[in-house]
Amino acid sequence: MTTALRQPARPVLACGEVRTCLLPSFQALDGRAAAQLLRLRVDEHVRISERPNMYALSPEVLTGVDCRLPTSNGAKVRAVGTVATRAALTEGRLLQSTAYFGAPAAGPDTRRPWGHYLVRPGVVEPFGKLPEQATAEGVLRGAGRGELDLGTIAESLLTRLLRHPLLDRKVPFKSRRTHLRWVARRIPEGERAALTRFTLAEDGLRTVELRLPEDTPVASAAGLCEDLALHDWLLTTVVHMLDSSRLAAADGRAAVLALRPAVDHLLHLWMPHAQVDRSLVHLWEVLEREPGFTRQWQNLVQRIRDQLAVQAIPLPHQALSTS
Repeated sequence: MTTALRQPARPVLACGEVRTCLLPSFQALDGRAAAQLLRLRVDEHVRISERPNMYALSPEVLTGVDCRLPTSNGAKVRAVGTVATRAALTEGRLLQSTAYFGAPAAGPDTRRPWGHYLVRPGVVEPFGKLPEQATAEGVLRGAGRGELDLGTIAESLLTRLLRHPLLDRKVPFKSRRTHLRWVARRIPEGERAALTRFTLAEDGLRTVELRLPEDTPVASAAGLCEDLALHDWLLTTVVHMLDSSRLAAADGRAAVLALRPAVDHLLHLWMPHAQVDRSLVHLWEVLEREPGFTRQWQNLVQRIRDQLAVQAIPLPHQALSTS
């Protein structure tokens, strides 16, 4: 008697964390160097896109896990499976690492052989029923001791890449890393995807909650959140540059020197949803309305251009004379 191979259950919950930083290289990497940096597996190629901007995406690598899931109510839910990780490089300048997984509504009551989990890449199965709401809240809160920590997995990949011999570790300007945690819960067929929450917290932490159709791949949700994290990093970094530039100082040269890196390295990177799955592009509309990502970016860019223009205008001769 033979039994049919059971198809993996669709995940009802997807979770991930994205780390975003400036690549420690004085010169931006070209496509060939980017592919070399992101070649995490010898059996798969790095995907390179040159339009509308240069974007490189690594193949996925898997990390086996057997631990408790984070939960907000203290429930001890053991889960086993694999977490997918990948890295992306935008315009040879901004590096991101992401760790993510999908979880079904329920899993087997006993641990299966590793072969069972390896044919389900990026899926973490709970023992028994998944406490969906508590797990989503627990992931956004952050893992406790002994719980699945996506941030640690993403950071491990980022650290590995930052040690690559291609990099000279000379940054063109100082900046801070950000990390974005996200969860996506499934909605019934026919309902529209939604971005229900985007929050800014201390220490560079952002959190995102999504509602997505059942047939949305977890990798597509990860791609959307990588795009959000990238543009949030740009906003955060340019705001910090402006705050540190001493715009009101008598010596305008200091402001010009502080803002020059934004012009040289960052202003051309603003391209929301350029690499996002077309079915999820409309979710950017939420951030355009509140808090108004692009509106804020355009205001920052105009302030920088106005300041540089003012510094380029020579003072009238009479204004330099003293009476």
